[in-house]
Amino acid sequence: MPLTLEQIRSDVAECLGEDPADIPLDENLVDYGLDSVRVMALLERWRHEHAVQADFADLAERPAIEAWAPLLGVA
Repeated sequence: MPLTLEQIRSDVAECLGEDPADIPLDENLVDYGLDSVRVMALLERWRHEHAVQADFADLAERPAIEAWAPLLGVA
């Protein structure tokens, strides 16, 4: 099953204990409490469930859902 923008948002929100509607697509997720440990956990989950090939460094460089989408194979 391919990863979608809404799935990324939902997974990030779950990781942060927030409602997905409260997680913006275009803002820095560090400002919402996302840290490197959580980014790694999300990346491992997506690698396992969706065969994502992205690197941690790429996600950490621009921690926003819109920036992640192309890196995670979301069209």
